[in-house]
Amino acid sequence: MVSNKKTIVLGASNNPERYSFLVVEKLKKHHHSVVAVGNKAGNIGDTPIVTGFPEEQGVDTVTLYLNPVLQEQYYQYILSLKPKRIIFNPGTENAALSELAKANDIVALEACTLVLLGSGQY
Repeated sequence: MVSNKKTIVLGASNNPERYSFLVVEKLKKHHHSVVAVGNKAGNIGDTPIVTGFPEEQGVDTVTLYLNPVLQEQYYQYILSLKPKRIIFNPGTENAALSELAKANDIVALEACTLVLLGSGQY
């Protein structure tokens, strides 16, 4: 049985060489609903990249592809989504956001989303 874990990919890019591009495609292949949020509108396959702070309900995971400085503008947005977890992919580790997450009963996980999906641990 496949469980659908609605995922916000924060820092999405329509550049096929970016990990955020690859993770959107892999999440879709694993039947998870995906909201790709980036600084430029575009598409990853049939998934639109939206800009700003789209309102979403039922978010399981926010997976980060932004460096810690760029994450700051999204702190309140991420917390407002009330995700079950935030995945800090390599290079996105952020102690301040991790502490905010924990204070709001959100799991802060330093991991690679692609590896989690590929190993069945997502």
